[in-house]
Amino acid sequence: MTFGQRLLAATAERGPMCLGIDPHAALLTGWGLADDLVSLERFALTCVEAFGELAAVVKPQSAFFERFGSRGVAVLERCVAEARQAGALVLADVKRGDIGSTMAAYAEAYLDPASSLAVDAITANPYLGVGALAPAFELADRHGAGVFVIALTSNPEAPSVQHARLPDGRTVAQSVIDELAARNGSGPLGSYGVVVGATIGESVAELSGLNGPFLVPGIGAQGGTAEDVRRIFGANLGAVLPSVSREVLRAGPSVEALREAARRVIGEYAFLRD
Repeated sequence: MTFGQRLLAATAERGPMCLGIDPHAALLTGWGLADDLVSLERFALTCVEAFGELAAVVKPQSAFFERFGSRGVAVLERCVAEARQAGALVLADVKRGDIGSTMAAYAEAYLDPASSLAVDAITANPYLGVGALAPAFELADRHGAGVFVIALTSNPEAPSVQHARLPDGRTVAQSVIDELAARNGSGPLGSYGVVVGATIGESVAELSGLNGPFLVPGIGAQGGTAEDVRRIFGANLGAVLPSVSREVLRAGPSVEALREAARRVIGEYAFLRD
């Protein structure tokens, strides 16, 4: 099965929600933990225990593991393996983007099933050109994985790049979406998605031609709401995958409290598959 097919099946069974695992220092402190390797592992595995069997997609943010060096990456490996064993699709939030053999190596690290870090999909940065991500697309095609490419984000620095106009009048964000749409082709849902924040304000791109999933961060603690999602995506709601992290994670360290917070946000966005 392609990643798009597997994503449709997972969200039909578990609801359309991506739950983040972001063990940054403030959340560790909020859980009464130290900012150290032992706490990193406890945090990550508690999250997997709480919602690995509930969420369609689990999204560990690699930076918060990498900051502990090789031992932190080993925790990430275990987190990925246990989340996948629990039945969740795992999206590694790595935002890789490079050229040639370097991009190929990044792709092999996360999309080759032989890798100890192998996941179902990754996030990628297209600002060396979408074509530079070809090694990731090729490996994703080969192994039924997915790639979510940054298109429209709500950070204040984003518009100078993402809203810039090309000679043909399209925004850079639109060009990213159009290139991925061409790769997705026709069918129920392509395996190449874009990242579009729930707090972007007015969109400067036409989203309807993607035929792929929309990963939508910025919900909950960052201010995005279900109404924002309705406003931005309109007729494309069926392809939306909301992404929530702090809104659920700050309910920890209790497994049951995390589980209840996860159930609440999953239920809040059930309308996306109605």
